[in-house]
Amino acid sequence: MAIGGFGLMTAGLATSLVMGLASTALGETLTGKAAKAMLFATRGTSVEILPYDKLDKTLRKIIAAVAEQQPWYAAIALSPDEDIMTSKATVAGAQFHDTDAASAFALAGCEAARSGESPCVVVALVRPKGWTAQPLQLSLAATEFFITDYLEAGGPKALATSAATGLWGFATGEQAPSAAVADCAAKGTDVQDCVVVVAD
Repeated sequence: MAIGGFGLMTAGLATSLVMGLASTALGETLTGKAAKAMLFATRGTSVEILPYDKLDKTLRKIIAAVAEQQPWYAAIALSPDEDIMTSKATVAGAQFHDTDAASAFALAGCEAARSGESPCVVVALVRPKGWTAQPLQLSLAATEFFITDYLEAGGPKALATSAATGLWGFATGEQAPSAAVADCAAKGTDVQDCVVVVAD
């Protein structure tokens, strides 16, 4: 989809795009109570504009305004040799579980679309308001689901996530862990890194 000339894509809209390296998976599965303590409120966004000498004050404001509309975790990449307002290579990756995966997605989309010679660069990162690094991070959509559905569901239950794509899956019952992984994997094409991150 395009917003104000920017070619913006989210994880759910282009999961077949080649991804970068996945983030490191959790060393252990958390309980719902432990996970809740690590997650952020679903309201509020923090935008970090990364140092880049080709961005003047006006462009920084425009990128910040676009970034604020992206559901975290997100990143925006652009092609240095092209007009960021009209180039299809200005790409956002959103709804990931961390900014590393969002950046990999945005860079891959930018590289696939750029016509300039210089490699694409990430110029903005989007995180929850008040963000600090946590052992467990979930996208905005997954966080909302966790709060409204996971915590209310009876056990056994499990939540699985894909670090590379930002997808996630949920299941209840005796086979909840394997079913959650299957639900996560079924939501995209060639999703192979789904792991259980929360289980009760």
